[in-house]
Amino acid sequence: MLQKSQRLKRIQVVAVVFLTVAGIVNYLDRSTLSIANHLVSEELHLSASQMGLLLSAFSLSYAFAQLPVGALLDRFGSRVMLGLGMLVWSLAQVAGGFIQTLNHFLTARVVLGVAEAPLFPASAKVVNEWFAVRERGAPIGTFISSSTVAPMIAPPLLTVLMLAFGWRTMFVIMGVLGIVVAIAWYVVYRNRDEIALTEDETAHLNEGAITQENPQGLSWAEWGALLKLRNTWGMIFGFMGVIYMVWLYLTWLPGYLERERHISIAHTGWLVAIPYVFGTIGMLSSGLIADALLKRGMAPIRSRKWPLCVGLVGAAAFTVPAAYTPSTALAIVYVSLAMLFVNLSSGSAWALVSVAAPRHLVASLGSMQNFGGYLGGSFAPLITGIVVDRTHSFVNALLISAGVAFAAALVYLFVVREVAPAPLPKAIETQPT
Repeated sequence: MLQKSQRLKRIQVVAVVFLTVAGIVNYLDRSTLSIANHLVSEELHLSASQMGLLLSAFSLSYAFAQLPVGALLDRFGSRVMLGLGMLVWSLAQVAGGFIQTLNHFLTARVVLGVAEAPLFPASAKVVNEWFAVRERGAPIGTFISSSTVAPMIAPPLLTVLMLAFGWRTMFVIMGVLGIVVAIAWYVVYRNRDEIALTEDETAHLNEGAITQENPQGLSWAEWGALLKLRNTWGMIFGFMGVIYMVWLYLTWLPGYLERERHISIAHTGWLVAIPYVFGTIGMLSSGLIADALLKRGMAPIRSRKWPLCVGLVGAAAFTVPAAYTPSTALAIVYVSLAMLFVNLSSGSAWALVSVAAPRHLVASLGSMQNFGGYLGGSFAPLITGIVVDRTHSFVNALLISAGVAFAAALVYLFVVREVAPAPLPKAIETQPT
């Protein structure tokens, strides 16, 4: 096992800290509308279906932006693309505080979705560039945990800001915070090809990796070749089930507690944080479990695939009783356990990306996975709003989410196995499961 230099250790710490902070800001921005759901609906006179459309506008634009942004990341690197994305999404967040109509809000949410698209593919690319295969699980689990840490702190934090200053000022404050982080990222971070590494540092980073390099950058033939891989399609369709449930809870959990369980806005802000504590545990566990399975001799792809399947089945299993229990306390318990398992799956999915492609194709593969996830997930807020309008209950919406998660587990189980061989470009060669 090759030793890691002190310089590499510093670069790794800086990278993971920045990615985690960027992820927290990202998910705080996503959470603002769900936290302000009730007040925005009242001020703009929106039905549950219209609010569902507004919540879905972000995820639909986010999904379709994934495909070009992955290729752009692999061409221009994470420093420029993530920095630019953070700046634009933060400006869109500020603009959200000044909207007056539903159409204005839809436009702001679409821009927010497009600009946020680089974050997770860029993060997967950064980890792939600066960490050896055997140590990638933990940093991925750490930065992906921002997707549960932020929703955990968002309800109390954003509720306090909203009640103190109004929902519009809350949007502006969060946007300004993002602008500061974007500037700091661009000033401090460097891509791997911007730093002259020693032979020992390069050998350490390449240990156990798919070492095919492409000094000319990503070619469109290679990008297209990813779509010929069985694993790519398994990851695209499987991730739909992960994000469908994640996005349902992220966008509708405050509304569910207020409408279905008749809890006040002030109390909802604190109760919503509880499931995300469990979600954070699941997310952090995903990286540790993947690394532990890898050390025990399990192949890299398989070490990510099995926690994915277990997480999806567990999430579905606990969502069903959450839908039916008359007890608010038990509902919180079941939702918390569902969040633990679905976020175990989410973290494992991104850990899978880091070992399923060469370094210069990781962002592209990650963006394809994210495209599928958010294309499917974008239906969750809309379908939930329609179901609530028609049935005046969240029961059927939760049952639909459980069914989608279970179906996704079957996709990962039977489709994600090993990458198809030739006639794909040499750069696509990868390890068997």
